[in-house]
Amino acid sequence: MKSKIITAIVALVIAALMGLGYYNAAQHHAHKPAGEVDVKEIIFDHLGDTYGWEVPFNHSLSIPLPVIVWGQDGLHCFMSNRISGGETYKDYKISTSEEHHGKVVQVLPDGSEYRPWDFSITKNVLGLFISAFIVVLMFMGLKRWYDRNGLKAPRGFKGALELVVDFVYTDTIRPILGKHSPKYAPYLLTAFFFILTMNLLGLIVIFPGGANLTGNIAVTFVLALLTFLITNLSGTREYWKEIFWPDVPIMLKFPAPIMPVVEMLGIFTKPMALMIRLFANMMSGHMVVIVLVSLIFIFSTQFSVGVGAFTSFFSMFFTLFMLLLDTLISFIQAYVFMLLSAIFISMALVEPHEHQAKELSN
Repeated sequence: MKSKIITAIVALVIAALMGLGYYNAAQHHAHKPAGEVDVKEIIFDHLGDTYGWEVPFNHSLSIPLPVIVWGQDGLHCFMSNRISGGETYKDYKISTSEEHHGKVVQVLPDGSEYRPWDFSITKNVLGLFISAFIVVLMFMGLKRWYDRNGLKAPRGFKGALELVVDFVYTDTIRPILGKHSPKYAPYLLTAFFFILTMNLLGLIVIFPGGANLTGNIAVTFVLALLTFLITNLSGTREYWKEIFWPDVPIMLKFPAPIMPVVEMLGIFTKPMALMIRLFANMMSGHMVVIVLVSLIFIFSTQFSVGVGAFTSFFSMFFTLFMLLLDTLISFIQAYVFMLLSAIFISMALVEPHEHQAKELSN
């Protein structure tokens, strides 16, 4: 009972810190000369990538990150604090133009901006490294436990980790992939825990959290691309036969290849669904939280400070509720990505006798 109370208190404190972080981010944008709150700017500032990592509760300061660019005059490496305040360093700066807004550009002698090859360690890139490091650290710790203790069941965090691994593998991957489970389980388990770690870190405003990785469509695109490649490179002859010459009436295949075209489109729509589902769900959660916090400043500027203070009570309550809901969604979205990936891979591993059995059962 005592441990449950402590766990609940810790969860509420973490949720409160998350809410305060979003509150501070909105407050940073609230003091505009026109006295208006630009919610769109606040949202895109939070969801976008940056060349520095903002200090918690003080967005005027940031942790500098390495800027690595290859411009017309060769390779340059320097820290982002040299250009973070609008300065120009070795002809490089962060652009404010509409075309290259927020990106490092090279200022040419004629005053035009040239977008160099950018290999910088941005906030999202560093967030990916941190997430990967955490996942490796968790499972290396679990491996060391079994090396030292044999088959003795671990307790605490390692026991909970083993429970999740067993659930994902035994109750999800193995029933779907059957005899192929040992081959594809490493990828599916890695994808599940990597996405889960990124989702949870994105909800924490204190370093090393705060990077909105799965709310970045480039990240979800790469994850979906991996599933796409594994699925189609593992495809059996029967799988490809069902795409180019499916078992449908001949008029749907020749002379107009209606069904083959539909099946070919399905190859690409499946990973696109993975990409958009994860991106949209995680981004929308962040957007709702920021909008709820921004209501405090909108009501304060439009009416009075008293109205804003009254609104803040309801706004922060619903913000904490959404953050707790986002924590649950973080688990669900990681599980759904892994589940659909396993299903897509299993569909590519179909054998002729399996296909015939399905026809007989129908």
